[in-house]
Amino acid sequence: MPTYDYVCDSCHHRFEEFQSIKAEALKQCPECHRKKLRRLIGPGGGLIFKGSGFYSTDYRSSSYTKAAKADNGGSGNSGTSSGDAKGKTPATDGKGKSKGKSDSAAKSGGD
Repeated sequence: MPTYDYVCDSCHHRFEEFQSIKAEALKQCPECHRKKLRRLIGPGGGLIFKGSGFYSTDYRSSSYTKAAKADNGGSGNSGTSSGDAKGKTPATDGKGKSKGKSDSAAKSGGD
């Protein structure tokens, strides 16, 4: 249920009223009891979608995301390595071929 702002045009009393969306607007001022009350148009509350298909990070402020990137070193990587299980990547000879025993075995004619 929303909270509505009201102001009295007679005594300038301002207040908030917690009402149903379907409820009629109040007409009588609680201070001066005159029927000069009007409902003000307010900014409303923030709308947040919850459930599957919506991400909580969609509503992050830019300052939050900048701070999160700074904490992670700016890479956006969560600290995991894309190499093998030991975190090391195999050495290459510059042509995309890996250096290792199979390379030397091929040169010597073994296998």
